[in-house]
Amino acid sequence: MKTPTTKQQNYELQELAREASFSKVSTDMQQVSIPKIDLSDFEVRFESIATQLWDAATQVGFFQLVNHGLPIESINQAFSEAQQFFNLEKSIKSQYPLKKGLNAGWEYMEQVRPSTGVADQKESFQVTLPHMQGLWPATKELPNFQESILKMEQQAWQLGMQVLQCFAYKLGFKRDFFTSAHDRSQKDYQSTLRLLHYLPLPENTQLPENTWRAGAHTDYDCLTMVFQKKGQAGLQVCAGKDASVHQSWCEVEALDEVITCNIGDMLMRWSDDQLKSTLHRVRMPHQGEFQKPRYSMAFFCQANKNITIQGPNKTYEPISAEDYLKMRIAANFSGKG
Repeated sequence: MKTPTTKQQNYELQELAREASFSKVSTDMQQVSIPKIDLSDFEVRFESIATQLWDAATQVGFFQLVNHGLPIESINQAFSEAQQFFNLEKSIKSQYPLKKGLNAGWEYMEQVRPSTGVADQKESFQVTLPHMQGLWPATKELPNFQESILKMEQQAWQLGMQVLQCFAYKLGFKRDFFTSAHDRSQKDYQSTLRLLHYLPLPENTQLPENTWRAGAHTDYDCLTMVFQKKGQAGLQVCAGKDASVHQSWCEVEALDEVITCNIGDMLMRWSDDQLKSTLHRVRMPHQGEFQKPRYSMAFFCQANKNITIQGPNKTYEPISAEDYLKMRIAANFSGKG
């Protein structure tokens, strides 16, 4: 099936049009220090932490969380379960397919970024709680998968809400503004835990120049938290206030207990562009680098369906979180929109 190129697409959302405009691959690299934010003694240090997060999100666009309180045991167990899932035969994984228009289920090289027009070299399993009926692997295949992944999802949500409290405070909202908007107990909950397996690069493989494990993109959500495995490099970010205009990339070191975060387009809208959603990508391995599979996990804080997204200054027209997410999914997943 032929995939439409980015030039053939017309996008209603400004964010998608902007992402599609970055079809030219920039190779410019820079040295940027990604701020590390210490979340220890969160309540005692709340105002200081909120200020550090705000400065990082507005000046650099990316930041990393340390002393965040999410147990490394939970992270490692979720990685182990994810690897076991991706090691299953395709005939088994295909029993749990990505549901149409929803971030739930398994996909294999189905995501086509507006910036590239070609499929990412990866597969993923997406967990969005209200849509998981029929999607959990059978216990005979993975007896601990559902329990471990649900535990990870719940703990990641809690951490994400802590970070979003800080942004709510800085934007002049009540501290629980975003927590209420991402209510995990509701049937229209949309936040997603995504398990990712970037495909290995067989020796002497020649791929087209514009091939990426994940092409350049901004995220759909309010906040993304990325979990990586030490030594499995490849994440690159386009950091800085003017990064969308002057593309220059930097490598993000993969570390087990450090969570890399970025603002998504949903929160950029909500903040009237005060908080910037920034481009990032996952490159293919260089010659002599780790060529084997790369695993990561990402938690996407996405507002509940019935929530209206519009900042106090009304920079953007109001849109429901449900419609917003549908439009973003449709632009990324051919045949799944």
